[in-house]
Amino acid sequence: MKIPKAWWLGIGEMQVMLAPRHRPPSRRPLWIIILVSLVCVSLIGAYVYPPRQHTPCYLFSSSVCSPLKQWLPPAPARVFTDDEIAARVVIKDILDIPNIQSKNPKIAFMFLTPGRLPFEKLWEKFFRGHEGRFSIYVHASKERPEHESPLFMNRDIRSEKVSWGKITMVDAEKRLLANALLDTDNQHFVLLSDSCVPLHDFDYVYSYLMDINISFIDCFEDPGPHGAGRYSDHMLPEIEKKDWRKGAQWFSMKRQHALIVLADTLYYLKFKHFCKPGMEGRNCYADEHYLPTFFHMIDPSGIANWSVTHVDWSEGKWHPRAYRAQDVTFELLKNITSIDESMHVTSDAKKEVQRKPCLWNGLKRPCYLFARKFYPETLDNLMQYFSNYTSM
Repeated sequence: MKIPKAWWLGIGEMQVMLAPRHRPPSRRPLWIIILVSLVCVSLIGAYVYPPRQHTPCYLFSSSVCSPLKQWLPPAPARVFTDDEIAARVVIKDILDIPNIQSKNPKIAFMFLTPGRLPFEKLWEKFFRGHEGRFSIYVHASKERPEHESPLFMNRDIRSEKVSWGKITMVDAEKRLLANALLDTDNQHFVLLSDSCVPLHDFDYVYSYLMDINISFIDCFEDPGPHGAGRYSDHMLPEIEKKDWRKGAQWFSMKRQHALIVLADTLYYLKFKHFCKPGMEGRNCYADEHYLPTFFHMIDPSGIANWSVTHVDWSEGKWHPRAYRAQDVTFELLKNITSIDESMHVTSDAKKEVQRKPCLWNGLKRPCYLFARKFYPETLDNLMQYFSNYTSM
């Protein structure tokens, strides 16, 4: 049979169409290759040669590399509540007020005590000859004391009961400040307990406190259970965990800071409601956290971050070391008065010791003007050594 020529032509066309096509190798745009190369070189450079203020950049780290973080837009600032804005306006205005030029500036010595003051005779020796340069205020929370020294008579203020570790301790501090602020000559305010004693003579203390424009409020960051572990999320939004601080309650503050403490209700109420012993399974003590946290937030450069009242916590107990009569020697008092570094120990497993020099107007000086806790039985020894150790 003869196959038509047209059929062969069709088959020929199909064979041509089914033949494999040979494509030239693809070319990617040159600019993509250059861009990828530059990115790789940049990442390698950031890893090998990080800026000095950053640690090396690990690509598989869970956090964003520090050098690269500089290229990202800054995190948006937290929006303050209406109450925060109002509080900060008041605080700023008080801080900007010029110091009252008193013709007779005084130090207010405020004693927070359950009852009698066992060291009135020692304090009388300290104050003698300096009348007109000090004021005395006594808050007795349990019973009205009978005073031995005429300097302490009629210096009691209206008092309320105080419970250890509760907000009533802060209430008593505010009550003392309010009474002391009534006297416009009072320029510095010192909180003392019934177990406190002076370490230097009056002139030294007066110059130490009046010739510097900061307050001596103890303040440090403790990541452990007795520090950050006491924080509650109920403090938000006004108080964030990063601002939570701890410190001894025994302060010495200038007049502007005393006014700010009295003016504050916003942050105080946070501590009143959410910093309590036994709350949410944690023990939070307002007198150890309110002022350190508050001033760290509103005027961190205006405080010294240590207290001028020495307390010995070396025994690692719930309460500091208390001195008996046999403990009080000239050597003990000399050693305390010569300390020129403040020390804090964190409550976490690391027990990190934080030491900082006590700088007074940029000069390193002894840290402490007062000390506690002394039993009443130490009075005779303290009276005997007073003139010697306070003149050093």
